[in-house]
Amino acid sequence: MNLAATAATTRAVIADDERLMREQLRARLAEVWPELEIVAEAKNGLEAVELVDTHRPDIVFLDIRMPGLTGVDAARQIAQLPPKGGSEGEDDDTLPEIVFITAYDQYAVEAFEQGVADYVLKPAERDRLALTVQRIRQRLAARAGGGDAPGGANLQQLLHQLSARMNPGQAPQYLQWIQASVGQAIQMIPVEEVLFFISDEKYTRVQTAQVEALIRKPIKELVDEIDPRLFWQIHRSTLVNVTAIASVTRDFRGRQIVAVKGHPEKLEVSRSYTGLFKGM
Repeated sequence: MNLAATAATTRAVIADDERLMREQLRARLAEVWPELEIVAEAKNGLEAVELVDTHRPDIVFLDIRMPGLTGVDAARQIAQLPPKGGSEGEDDDTLPEIVFITAYDQYAVEAFEQGVADYVLKPAERDRLALTVQRIRQRLAARAGGGDAPGGANLQQLLHQLSARMNPGQAPQYLQWIQASVGQAIQMIPVEEVLFFISDEKYTRVQTAQVEALIRKPIKELVDEIDPRLFWQIHRSTLVNVTAIASVTRDFRGRQIVAVKGHPEKLEVSRSYTGLFKGM
């Protein structure tokens, strides 16, 4: 993502299945943020993911309810896009700012007020949109100045909350066991015993205090299948058990490093997730 975003270079993608709503939001944005460049418009969630992957904007305006792929599901996929021109293991993986567009105030959950993401009610009112723009510009300025980015794992928790509100009565079913390869054997590992998951191009390593195992499921799929209250994503390639975190320190580069209970390996926190450990 464009970390050197300024008022003149900030770029955005708008996604809404209603053409009139896209036009109205574009017009309102031109009033409150005339320097903002709208690089593309999407008519559905799938198109939004593709356009974000192509253009790598600083901001994505996503209608929460779209056919085919909801704005929440699109945000999940956008959050897991690999860095442009690189692999999932690279560190330059800053996420775009997410702004949800909704016709209902029912989605105004607490996480919005914590700065994980923002939301705009339809039709976009000038004053409320101006407040959103002010928040976004402050966050982008903090990033450009080397400040911490919003916590990506907090974004995952917000997306789980939004899914629950969109599908009331459907309690999420999180994985309780991991079926993994240990040498030539298959072993059933309780999820709560996993210290962390680390992915490479083909496999994900499952690490417990006693066992190192492999599965063929990438982090971007595990994120949606594991309780976000138990596992935090601290890098595109890493999920860590919150109860297994011993400490968080900074190395000589200023990067946050997670020490894990019961294991000598140190886990690096990438820019998109430094907001998880505020004050470090």
